[in-house]
Amino acid sequence: MFTDTEIKAAGLRALVAALGDVQAEKFVALIQREPFDYTKWQRTLWPDKNLEEISQAAMKRRQETGREEEAK
Repeated sequence: MFTDTEIKAAGLRALVAALGDVQAEKFVALIQREPFDYTKWQRTLWPDKNLEEISQAAMKRRQETGREEEAK
């Protein structure tokens, strides 16, 4: 289990890896500035997938990530 600090650090690393430093900072600023309903937002992420498909993809990703973490 990860601590809150570890989750925040990993999340920021993922943002920087995906967006670069400047755009990651902009993303964080946007989230903090604008009202944000995560539950409502996540429902629009994969409109063409059902719950089972999303769950399977998440489990597969977790297994892949777990192997990467073990190799470090």
